[in-house]
Amino acid sequence: MIDYRDATPADWAALDGMAQASWLETFGHSCSAEDLALYLGQAFGPAGQLRRDLSDPESRFRVALDGDVIAGFAKLTPASLDEVESGPGDRQLAQLYVLSLWQGTGVAASLMDWAIATARADGAQALFLTVWEENARALRFYARYGFVHVGDHDFPVGNQIDRDLIMRLTL
Repeated sequence: MIDYRDATPADWAALDGMAQASWLETFGHSCSAEDLALYLGQAFGPAGQLRRDLSDPESRFRVALDGDVIAGFAKLTPASLDEVESGPGDRQLAQLYVLSLWQGTGVAASLMDWAIATARADGAQALFLTVWEENARALRFYARYGFVHVGDHDFPVGNQIDRDLIMRLTL
């Protein structure tokens, strides 16, 4: 059985390990070893963005737990995409990661439902996210929720620049 709860800074080590594993499962094949090392150093680890965001009161995290194992998580932040216009209370689903063992089991749907409900409760008029243009599974998932492509975003992976699609859901 999967349990859901808000994450705390005390969850950092387990969440960081899960997030790195999920990122590598999904995207590790798409860049050079050098770019991979650069990206992982910026995003994860003791000095990484994930740890900083976990301590930021503007960021909200929800974890899916299978026993003591983090199967997935969602991170909700204020909308911060320069390429598209957003309202003052709009939110961004900055990360939605689910390890492959739990994909297709409803974990991602539960986390998405939490993100939408939380954004609405916060008074957001829209929920934004970015998704790599080659992540077909995620694109299908977001389309089922009604997200639409509204712009493009350059996503640096080390020195490599990937094209992410900016998607918006009107709440």
